[in-house]
Amino acid sequence: MSHSEMTNHLKIMSYQKLRDELLNTHLNRKAKKEMKAAEETHDIVIIGGGICGLATALALHRKGIKSLVLERSDELRTTGGAISVYMNGWHALDQLGVGEELRSKAILIKEKAGLRCLKRSDLVETLAATLPAESIRFSCRIVATEIDPVTSFPIIHASDGLIIKAKILVGCDGSNSVVAKKLGLKAPKISPICEARGFTNYPNGHSFGDQFLRLWGHNFLLGRAPINDKLVFWFVDHKFNQRDIEAREDPKLIRDLTSQRLEGSPEEVIDMIKNCEINSLTLTRIRYRAPWHILFGKMQKGTTTLAGDSFHVMDPSIGQGGSAAIEDAVVLARCLAGELQHHQVADSGELKKRAEAAIAKYVRERMLRIMSLSTRAFLIGSMSATSSWIKRVIFCVLLVLLSGNNSLSHAQFDCGHL
Repeated sequence: MSHSEMTNHLKIMSYQKLRDELLNTHLNRKAKKEMKAAEETHDIVIIGGGICGLATALALHRKGIKSLVLERSDELRTTGGAISVYMNGWHALDQLGVGEELRSKAILIKEKAGLRCLKRSDLVETLAATLPAESIRFSCRIVATEIDPVTSFPIIHASDGLIIKAKILVGCDGSNSVVAKKLGLKAPKISPICEARGFTNYPNGHSFGDQFLRLWGHNFLLGRAPINDKLVFWFVDHKFNQRDIEAREDPKLIRDLTSQRLEGSPEEVIDMIKNCEINSLTLTRIRYRAPWHILFGKMQKGTTTLAGDSFHVMDPSIGQGGSAAIEDAVVLARCLAGELQHHQVADSGELKKRAEAAIAKYVRERMLRIMSLSTRAFLIGSMSATSSWIKRVIFCVLLVLLSGNNSLSHAQFDCGHL
């Protein structure tokens, strides 16, 4: 290559390098502008589009207050078993305006304080369908929250870089809540008990009527509840073992292990497990927030608070997790509406003051109720988990002292009007 050719070649390379640098600079500036533009502001943001998040959004909507629900899944989370809804839960659902519709989807179980077992999908779909369009944003995974050092309002960070500024933030994001962690709550405890859940369909109808079955066996507890005249929901509690780790991702193995565990049980019970809807099966470790962690935990920071499992995930033994979450929704919306709707809010400082007062009232109102439910669930769960008869007697005595003569008194609670 001659000297002139070499010079021209170097000039071309220099030009290409300069062009690439200019292009990269342009793209970087564009990206920064886009990142800067990827900010939104909303009055009320609810993290989590499960039962509690949707119920909270609907309660606020009924009070004329707009909110945005952020859900990490691509669609409604309709998978899962059934939700036990007692009298207290139906009162809360009536306040949301969906009680009558949902009652038609599940039969009344006799002598159980108004208990009906709803398919989770029926409950979630009904709540979502009643909300205004664009109330729920899917595929929005929240990775962190913080407090704006200037405004003292919440800031929410999504995994895609989106920043959402809110006036009020409600964490309804379950037992592994990002919001609860930010508030400093301790992680929920993991019980030594596992629970298998599923549905069994009887095309020609079942013969169980409106009866709830509870069957204690050797190292297991089985529960069975009819949903309608052809579908039943069941669960089997047992001590966790290493095979459960493998079974969690294998529905057929869940079915087979559960069948083995129930050997010697009545034939109708064994057949129910063997003929279950295989795709409905789940196996989970039971998690709970200890009552003392709830009592001494921080459920509010400024205009940020918690509801549902984020607040009080509990042992499922009393069947109150879903109903308590819906109660939370009603009480929170009532408190917020009481402070924000009938007062002139002059500026953001006044808004913050009123929102904080409303949330503080909500936490105070719910704390006694949640402590009662959580303690009751903790005692029953502890009785199931321990092999010590002395501990069982102690837990039983404490439970009697808490419940009195009415073991279903907790299910007759009224959270009040919306």
